[in-house]
Amino acid sequence: QVQLVESGGGLVRAGGSLTLSCEISGSIFSFDVMGWYRQAPGKKREWVASITPDGVPSYAPSLEGRFLISRDDAKNMANLQLNALKPEDTAIYYCNARRTASWPERLDIGSWGQGTQVTVSS
Repeated sequence: QVQLVESGGGLVRAGGSLTLSCEISGSIFSFDVMGWYRQAPGKKREWVASITPDGVPSYAPSLEGRFLISRDDAKNMANLQLNALKPEDTAIYYCNARRTASWPERLDIGSWGQGTQVTVSS
């Protein structure tokens, strides 16, 4: 059974940075496309970024340049560095593991973690 556990969320002031981590177990991590998603209060969950097993990243266009996704296959972990944070980045951030890099916006694919809360104060 695949399990994903996110960590690293917290409260940060606008302009600050955070690094989120996702540890996966029960899967062959090197085959997984790892993704980060977020859900703000009252809004739908949205795709933030993904990284393929080969290390090729992709980002939601509105977020590229501020966020950086990476993976550490030796530790079965995927990370998301959040920079220049804004109050509108406040959300629960979720990790996802799937076997395809296609259709990252689809939420019905792969396995999910429980999420980690990021709160950005103004």
